[in-house]
Amino acid sequence: MNKRFLYSLLFCFIAAEISCFAAKATPAEQPDTNEYDTLALSIDGLGSPYVEGNYAIFTADKNARYVGISFDFENFRTIHAFKRRTIRDSEYKAIDSFYFYILELPKTVQQVKYRLVVDGLWTTDPLNESTVYNEETGITLSLLDASRYIPPVTEQPKKGLVHFVYQGSSGEQIRLGGSFTNWDSWIYEMVEVQPGIYQLDLPLPPGKYEYAFYRGMTTLVDKGNPDRCYTPDGKVASLLVVK
Repeated sequence: MNKRFLYSLLFCFIAAEISCFAAKATPAEQPDTNEYDTLALSIDGLGSPYVEGNYAIFTADKNARYVGISFDFENFRTIHAFKRRTIRDSEYKAIDSFYFYILELPKTVQQVKYRLVVDGLWTTDPLNESTVYNEETGITLSLLDASRYIPPVTEQPKKGLVHFVYQGSSGEQIRLGGSFTNWDSWIYEMVEVQPGIYQLDLPLPPGKYEYAFYRGMTTLVDKGNPDRCYTPDGKVASLLVVK
């Protein structure tokens, strides 16, 4: 058996092992934003997990070779890898390190049940004393209270329906117009469901739509929707893709 054949067999074996591991664990898919960077820099060491805005922050001991985390709202099907952060002194010399993971909380999640994977072994979070026992599986899970106020925003709660939301002052008369009304703003009037919160459910087929809110003759973009566009008359409006 020649060396080239042996090297080929070795390469195939290593590739198979890497592929197998990749199927079980995924790298931390973190939003590349200033908000995320600010949160990452604010972590000063090991501690209990906590919620900051719409993010949950987890840390783990530096002595592990690999730390991953898996969540109940994903049915524990994905393992997200922690990142290592190195603490350096004024001369940029490494003096300590720890692992961290920042989770962007799904809108509907108010309680996070999770497990860690440390060097291939499933475990509860040693930095979190709060746990819950799952009687169906017989497994103890770590528990993080992620309850928080979630402001309503324009969204598509189900196929073929759009839930429009405007936030302003109480007692206003707010209308909705867009490409789906040929920019006629007098067809749909929003309903004030609570002080300063106006809503309207509108059935729309799949497609791309431009829209805006109206207060009197003033055009208002949807502040809860960051996607923008320009109307035929050059005004800034909001953009919505209905699936």
